[in-house]
Amino acid sequence: MIKNKKIGVVLPAYNAEKTLERTYNEIPFDIVDEVILTDDCSNDNTVKVAQQLGIRNIIKHEKNKGYGANQKSCYKKALELGCDIIVMLHPDYQYTPKLLRPMCYTIADGAYSVIIASRILGKGALKGGMPIYKYVSNRFLTFFQNFMMNQKLSEYHTGYRAFSKEVIESINLEKDSDDFVFDNQMLAQIFFNGYEIAEITCPTLYFKEASSINFKRSVKYGIGVMGTSIKYFLNKIGLLHSDIFKKQ
Repeated sequence: MIKNKKIGVVLPAYNAEKTLERTYNEIPFDIVDEVILTDDCSNDNTVKVAQQLGIRNIIKHEKNKGYGANQKSCYKKALELGCDIIVMLHPDYQYTPKLLRPMCYTIADGAYSVIIASRILGKGALKGGMPIYKYVSNRFLTFFQNFMMNQKLSEYHTGYRAFSKEVIESINLEKDSDDFVFDNQMLAQIFFNGYEIAEITCPTLYFKEASSINFKRSVKYGIGVMGTSIKYFLNKIGLLHSDIFKKQ
């Protein structure tokens, strides 16, 4: 806990047996109260490794539901466990758990209700091996989103985020996609509800075992991102009333 706030780390996993232990071992358990792993019907021994590590909260999908659906299960369980601060961390070790302390303290101190770890602030992305085409698309999509949503984030596509429970409870997650665009819809909802989002510089690692979507799915994701931004704009000016922007 930090300042009597219960902290939960959620790990949306898919085929993470080779990286889960390394990720888990760097979690600062002096402040973290709960770890929740949701396995989206992996083809490997992710669940077995999680059990060996002593993770108590394991949710296993009997069929592959998608990255967004995996997170929905994580957040639902974290709220059930009474977590006040919820951190979403990919178990593929692309992001370092060592940033959990500053991210959680930022929320516990009341400075912000949401903080994301940005690969773009500084030189972490390319230095860590992000493919050039992903870096270029990241920059283009971020520019488009900032323009459409009147914001100034350095990126919207990181998989390392921390939220207060009030933020999670205020947005309609069940109306979001079960696919990768879920991450983006979630940030759009948070802005739509009037919250500010802080950013912290984050090193990142791209390596064989780290998860990454292929080019075809990246294109689909990009189209979904642009669609979300356009919907956000149209909802803000009152020309559209999408379910994802309706408060819980």
